Amino acid sequence: MLIILLMLSAVGLRGHAWSRPPATYVTLKGGEGVSRVALAKAVEPLFDARKVGTTQALLVMQGGKLIVERYGEGIGPETKLLSRGIGKTVTAALVGLMVSDGRLALDTPVPVEAWSQPGDPRGTITLRNLLQMTSGLEHRKEAGRPQESDTVRMLYTDGAQDMAAFAEAKPIADPPGSHFLYSTGDTLIIADLMTRMLTDSKRPDARRDAMMEFVRGRLMAPVGLDSLTPEFDARGTMIGGAMMHMTARDYARFGEFLRHRGRVNGHQVLSARWVGFMTTPSPRNPAYGGQLWLNREGRDNPLFPGRGSKRIFAAVGQQGQYLLVAPGQGLVVLRLGLTHGEDRTEALRDALARLVELFPSA
Repeated sequence: MLIILLMLSAVGLRGHAWSRPPATYVTLKGGEGVSRVALAKAVEPLFDARKVGTTQALLVMQGGKLIVERYGEGIGPETKLLSRGIGKTVTAALVGLMVSDGRLALDTPVPVEAWSQPGDPRGTITLRNLLQMTSGLEHRKEAGRPQESDTVRMLYTDGAQDMAAFAEAKPIADPPGSHFLYSTGDTLIIADLMTRMLTDSKRPDARRDAMMEFVRGRLMAPVGLDSLTPEFDARGTMIGGAMMHMTARDYARFGEFLRHRGRVNGHQVLSARWVGFMTTPSPRNPAYGGQLWLNREGRDNPLFPGRGSKRIFAAVGQQGQYLLVAPGQGLVVLRLGLTHGEDRTEALRDALARLVELFPSA
């Protein structure tokens, strides 16, 4: 366990390397139907380290206006912070752009060389399966020895040189489309697929450049995500399932982009229909859409079903990263930090639910 914690801590520190943050500060304004006093009372528990762990950044936007902005020690508006699983949702938005371009199709089997032998059941896995975490590929989660989990192996040890190949080499555990199993490996396969749609080159630098040109031109520039910085593995595959970096304000801006169903400044950057797909319950887990969690009863849900609207959706990352969107309340809530243990995780979810519940529906 110590080995894993050290690795995760090192990754977390990497997110601070690009900036010299100013002193911690607080911006707190009353919102529509919510007093400043009530808001302060709901925000304070999210910075109680004993109960919820370390909160690095908390932003709340209502109707597109920033009403809460507070940072942890040594972090500020220019600090780039690690996405962890929130990166999956950014990757899904990029996929939607490629689907609109006609480069990719949801229900066509994904072309992977390792799956191309006649009779290989992996050859029937579709992009929809990968986005909804129903690929059927074997994925070993943390057990007694976390360092043996497939996610850790893929990101940090024997799979790190070619993460997509590590994920693609997994055997079938269930028929594609039949079972939900949350797997960062599925998202890495998607990232490799996107790269291959952009370039035939196998050179890592060419693969990185092709993907970054697409990311900059189609997402960063139109949406205003100037700080977005994806990481790449040694083969030049974007680590879209876990390792992207942005400032807190840009994460919140991305949340606003999804709240407006892909529309920015009057321009439809991402198809509203695609955002609808991402936020629609999938057949094998009503709590999961397309690389997004939904506030509904379902398997492994990190949100708070039964509290708040079923329309709430969120990009969620390991150790308490939340980009929550509540369309009916015009709300985007970002919490980035480090939360360990079941008790603190439950306390964090409760505090986030209480914060969201403050705001009236439109």
